Amino acid sequence: MLFLEAFLLSLALCVDTLVVSAATAFRTKMSYRRGLLMAVILGFCQSAFPLAGALIGDVARSFIESVDHWIAFGLLAFIGGKMFLDGVKGEEEENEETPSTHRSLIYTYFLLGVATSIDAFAVGIGLGLDNPLTTVLWVVTLIGAVTFTVSLVGIYLGKRNIPIPQRTANIIAGMVLIALGLKILLEHLQVF
Repeated sequence: MLFLEAFLLSLALCVDTLVVSAATAFRTKMSYRRGLLMAVILGFCQSAFPLAGALIGDVARSFIESVDHWIAFGLLAFIGGKMFLDGVKGEEEENEETPSTHRSLIYTYFLLGVATSIDAFAVGIGLGLDNPLTTVLWVVTLIGAVTFTVSLVGIYLGKRNIPIPQRTANIIAGMVLIALGLKILLEHLQVF
């Protein structure tokens, strides 16, 4: 997987994180310290989920090697299609306000991290089926770093009351995931 592909994948996966970060910062009086904590937790979750999925995909590779490209394509196309349709329909996710105690704050950030990373788990399975573990490790590290940075951008925008065009972001992210899945499929079918 090339760096550009991994970077685009990272951006597509963290669209939800951008929206959640901005909405949370907008709804609450979030300090920069809390924003940093949130970005760290969201970045961790966004990289841990595809790593877990990739480990499962790596183990399953020998059993399903003849159809692994179809599975990777199917997972990416399904998630990308869902994001694209959500963007077209204009479905908005509701985010609860963040509680004020430190313990419940961390718990809430982890719940947000899990909620925004479930799609990354499925993408990780596709990564594990199609790539060696060393490639997966640098890709999930990049996903975590990009998510951390995008979360900080979302928090900054939310604190400044700058709206995030969620519909447009979902449409673009969905198209990127579908294109990456199609590329994997076409490479394995030796179309190019």
